[in-house]
Amino acid sequence: MKQRQLGNNGFNVSEVGLGCWQLGADWGGEIDKTKAFDILNEAVNNGINFFDTADVYGDGRSETLIGEFLKTSSHNIKVATKFGRTADVYPNNYTEKSLRNCVEKSLKRLGIDCIDLLQLHCIPTEALENGAIFNWLRLLKQEGKIANFGASVESVEQGLICLEQEGLQSLQVIFNIFRQKLVTELLPQAAKKKVGIIVRLPLASGLLSGKFNADTQFPQNDHRNYNKNGEAFNVGETFAGLPFETGIVLTEELKTFCPDSISLAELSLRWILDHEQVTTIIPGASTKQHVIQNSKVSSLPSLPKHLIQDLKHFYNEKIHKHIRGVY
Repeated sequence: MKQRQLGNNGFNVSEVGLGCWQLGADWGGEIDKTKAFDILNEAVNNGINFFDTADVYGDGRSETLIGEFLKTSSHNIKVATKFGRTADVYPNNYTEKSLRNCVEKSLKRLGIDCIDLLQLHCIPTEALENGAIFNWLRLLKQEGKIANFGASVESVEQGLICLEQEGLQSLQVIFNIFRQKLVTELLPQAAKKKVGIIVRLPLASGLLSGKFNADTQFPQNDHRNYNKNGEAFNVGETFAGLPFETGIVLTEELKTFCPDSISLAELSLRWILDHEQVTTIIPGASTKQHVIQNSKVSSLPSLPKHLIQDLKHFYNEKIHKHIRGVY
């Protein structure tokens, strides 16, 4: 597993990290503690040293499981968590008190004294523009409660606002073959500012795994069911903002771009890592096999330049017009 440095003077993280939303067990199939530990163990055994979670995942369950795992592991694991989407904070209770309360709860659940990376969790643009919250983050860093801070954002606009803040370590963004807009402005600006890029939804909620078809059904509590059209939160967080049926058609077309030696999922993940501005990708995993498959992408050779261009053209001609939600 190769590593890259997260931001200016930051820490090294594996090119493939682990997204831990599913460990919260508040969507999809339930993952009990034994299965969660199996997934986390498989991750570190495959060189993954970066876990991404949030206080809202399972109402703290994901953080608690990671905290319990950290006590059993001798590996140097970096944990990123988030603040800003719990019911008592979102959408308009962004105060220093609420931030400090949430940080203390996260520290307790994780069983640590200092959070490696605390990220703002897709908070409203107005709160980002106000800027006070970044002052509070800098204070928490000075106090040793957090080692670094960043922001998970929903749009290029939000990302550019955050990049103006002194001390920003990272941006977490939705970036994949279905959402290439970031290549033009946000990624170059982040590189210029030496801010790390963490990529969520690298497989577009599984669409880019190539395993779904028009008849695929998802559990009632799965966001790929209840948020298909943005009914619960930003539609871009589910299938990268594509209507599911359209995504299936586009996925089948994308399969024709795959070289004989790699799958669509491998092509999709490798495509992201071939952008040098990207620090790490954080696909989720509901089984150990998912972890193994995702981890292998770090050792794959870069895609041919002509293939990158072909995928760019396909995005511009076939995909972009179908993307919904803030972007």
